[in-house]
Amino acid sequence: MRKLQLPDSAAPVAGGRRDAPSAGRNLAPILSVLERVLSSRGAALEIASGTGQHSAAFARRFPATQWQPTDADPANIASITAWTDGIDNVLPARVLDACTPGWAQAMGPQTSVHLTNLLHLISAPEASTLLIEVSRALAPGGVFCLYGPFKQGGALVSDGDRRFDAALRGQDPAIGYKDVAWVHERLVTAGFAAPQHIEMPASNLMVIARRPAAD
Repeated sequence: MRKLQLPDSAAPVAGGRRDAPSAGRNLAPILSVLERVLSSRGAALEIASGTGQHSAAFARRFPATQWQPTDADPANIASITAWTDGIDNVLPARVLDACTPGWAQAMGPQTSVHLTNLLHLISAPEASTLLIEVSRALAPGGVFCLYGPFKQGGALVSDGDRRFDAALRGQDPAIGYKDVAWVHERLVTAGFAAPQHIEMPASNLMVIARRPAAD
């Protein structure tokens, strides 16, 4: 597991929770999209739940959906548990490295899968594996909601993106921003219908991809 120096590290707050400022900033825009694309009930898997702030907010906004938070870092499970404590439709947080092959069989079928701010922190082969496994974890007709920063048209679109991508590649040349067209291509190869992406604040995008419904 990579240990990266990131500009927006989470800090401890009360009750065992940790707070990531970016999670607070992007929550409202993400929820506004989820309200348009998710059904009112189902089973949802969150990959790379981090602090657990999104897990708690998503579960409260969609109380008829059962949410499964996960994270590759066992050290994050305590904060996720603290944020989601007392929310009835959240399952106990689980350790899941979504960059390894084969996990989908044990985690599906899901009506939605959610991933925020991870693809730029992993390598292209790891991202490809993750996207394939997400497709396999989704039920027919299920939706994948992928949020984060991306290259667009082969270019980094802001000075902040250029600085952040350079800082990431300086720590590990294998990681960094993926082009959104590259992500779309891999999603289609993984079995999704043609994805769409929605412009979000701070030059981020939300990629929405659906697994085709069963015949």
